[in-house]
Amino acid sequence: MSELPDRQAINALFAGNYADPFSLLGMHQTEQGLEVRALLPEASEVWVIETNTGRKLAQLKCVDSRGFFSGVIPRRKKPFRYQLAVNWHGQQNLLDDAYRFGPLLEEMDAWLLAEGTHLRPYETLGAHGAVIDGVNGTRFCVWAPNARRVSVVGDFNFWDGRRHPMRLRQEMGIWELFVPGAFNGQLYKFEIIDANDKLRIKADPFAFEAQMRPETASMICGLPNKVEMSAERKAANAFDQPISIYEVHLGSWRRHTDNNFWLSYKELSEQLIPYVKEMGFTHLELLPINEHPFDGSWGYQPLGMYAPTRRFGARDEFRDFIASAHEAGLNVLLDWVPGHFPSDDFGLAKFDGTELYEHSDPREGYHQDWNTLIYNFGRREVSNYLSGNALYWLERFGIDGLRVDAVASMIYRDYSRAEGEWVPNHFGGRENLEAITFLRYTNRTLGHAAEGTITMAEESTDFPGVSRPPESGGLGFWFKWNLGWMHDTLDYMKLDPVHRRFHHNLMSFGMMYNYTENFVLPLSHDEVVHGKRSILDRMPGDAWQKFANLRAYYGWMWAFPGKKLQFMGNEFAQGREWNHDTSLDWHLLEGEDNWHHGVHRLVRDLNFTYRHYTQLYQLDYDPAGFEWLVVDDAENSVFVFIRRDREGNEMIVASNFTPVTRPGYRFGVNQAGNWREVLNTDQHEYHGSDVRNHLVHTDQIESHGRPQSLSLSLPPLATVWLVREAE
Repeated sequence: MSELPDRQAINALFAGNYADPFSLLGMHQTEQGLEVRALLPEASEVWVIETNTGRKLAQLKCVDSRGFFSGVIPRRKKPFRYQLAVNWHGQQNLLDDAYRFGPLLEEMDAWLLAEGTHLRPYETLGAHGAVIDGVNGTRFCVWAPNARRVSVVGDFNFWDGRRHPMRLRQEMGIWELFVPGAFNGQLYKFEIIDANDKLRIKADPFAFEAQMRPETASMICGLPNKVEMSAERKAANAFDQPISIYEVHLGSWRRHTDNNFWLSYKELSEQLIPYVKEMGFTHLELLPINEHPFDGSWGYQPLGMYAPTRRFGARDEFRDFIASAHEAGLNVLLDWVPGHFPSDDFGLAKFDGTELYEHSDPREGYHQDWNTLIYNFGRREVSNYLSGNALYWLERFGIDGLRVDAVASMIYRDYSRAEGEWVPNHFGGRENLEAITFLRYTNRTLGHAAEGTITMAEESTDFPGVSRPPESGGLGFWFKWNLGWMHDTLDYMKLDPVHRRFHHNLMSFGMMYNYTENFVLPLSHDEVVHGKRSILDRMPGDAWQKFANLRAYYGWMWAFPGKKLQFMGNEFAQGREWNHDTSLDWHLLEGEDNWHHGVHRLVRDLNFTYRHYTQLYQLDYDPAGFEWLVVDDAENSVFVFIRRDREGNEMIVASNFTPVTRPGYRFGVNQAGNWREVLNTDQHEYHGSDVRNHLVHTDQIESHGRPQSLSLSLPPLATVWLVREAE
């Protein structure tokens, strides 16, 4: 007789709560010889087949009517390659035994994962196609250190958790199993008996593709190939280059008119990308495309951090979309959300019965603003999961940069919390030191491993050094959104022009701190929702004044130091707030020429003119690139400033934020000569009143402390750009 496991162990195996299945199943050395044991519910007959010869060696006996089979292989002493011929309901199947394969994780991978410093954890964890000992299948690895048992369930095993319990690598809390015959396209999840003996069915945190809501399974899907970053794409991200970003929510940019359904990734490639290129933008920024359960979160509550949403097509179709953007000369930025995640039961929440990815204390782990859970950045495996994810998008999809959402909520423990609702750090302070360490590590890692890519922080406070190197105490981002500039200037623009003279400093204050960070000037999705009204609708006055104000504001924005960002719809002055459930109001650009056409043309011309003149971008972050000519004329609500490049070439920018034309407005300039108007937001083509200054010459009249000056006709509610003609 063979050395059968005791009845208690077999019962535990069938109950699905035996933590060490490899000690029972597979091939084992016993006193009687090599014994093979298999758990095959509903099988009627099982034979051991020698793989190399195809010979039947032994029939396994059913020692438990529930489907536990065992038998000794005669005259064999050393382990060998074998298969199982299994008869189910009269049909014979030849299969490889998952329990004849040894441990999967390489020693170095195991070390780095346990340490939390694995550069590419996604190459090890998750589901990966593999050929082991000549057998095709999929290896599964999942981190669940406090689980009592983990099984992989899916299309390949009737979603039966008894059939494929996994091996626990106790040194790192990772469960692993190679499933022969599991192939790409099949769905799977992890069935977990958690720390409290509760059954949980979890999606794979590292799934490369997943089902779209309301379904929640992960999909076996090969790791995408790496995408090399071209020299041109690297150059386009540089501090001294023009960066004008078009921010897009893919589900509502445009929809099918007949059924209000989304465009596919392929249709977006054919429609969105040519449009962005035609409009002169340099970068396309996508609101989060990670798989997410709730449409109304706009993607900001992701649960499939490694899986592009299937709302618009398959994973590889998204990769094709990115490639199409690159072919069109556009860089692609991805909105990335490492700060929090939703509490849906199939996701990360209490993954193994404990607060594994989140904090256990709700004062640290629960975000009351968004009803979400906050990552525990102090846990090495969690920060590694996220930092690896950042590199994954850049390296495997060719994403050119990440815009990191809600950084302030990450770096402050008291963010949006009253006194007593938060836990100080171990120094007694309000900073989340673990989150700060995570951000610095991630930015430093991307700088080395994905050279040429960039990160941008949406950070709403005055935390010092957001876009400064970690080595000098900064967070290591390349850029920071200038939310202070956005709030100040919009507060100014919404005022009736008669009151603007009392708030003159709102437009100039941004220069007081302009060189503390590498700023992006954002008019983002957050500014056109939740009752804030559209950018157009914030402008005061009648229709003519609203559009003139908006055009003047855009002219100011594109000339002001800092890279540019516009949310979709802003470029043609959509009048209503953005609604994620419907298309933009493209009908506003149909039919006869109107004010919306004027703004549309202006934004296109702003982009191309901005890109043409190095004065407007080359020294964004150098004080030599900017100089006020008129900053104190609050009575007339007029501003005049210089933009300058490395060669000393200058552009004059003059804005009149009142509805009164100001003929003969004189101001001092640095360089004598002829100055030519290259853009005027009051032009007839933009539906303005067409007060122009086609070519003007300086006079030897002292003004504003300079020996020569210009006299301009400042159009009402307008911004004018002028460059000096060559001698």
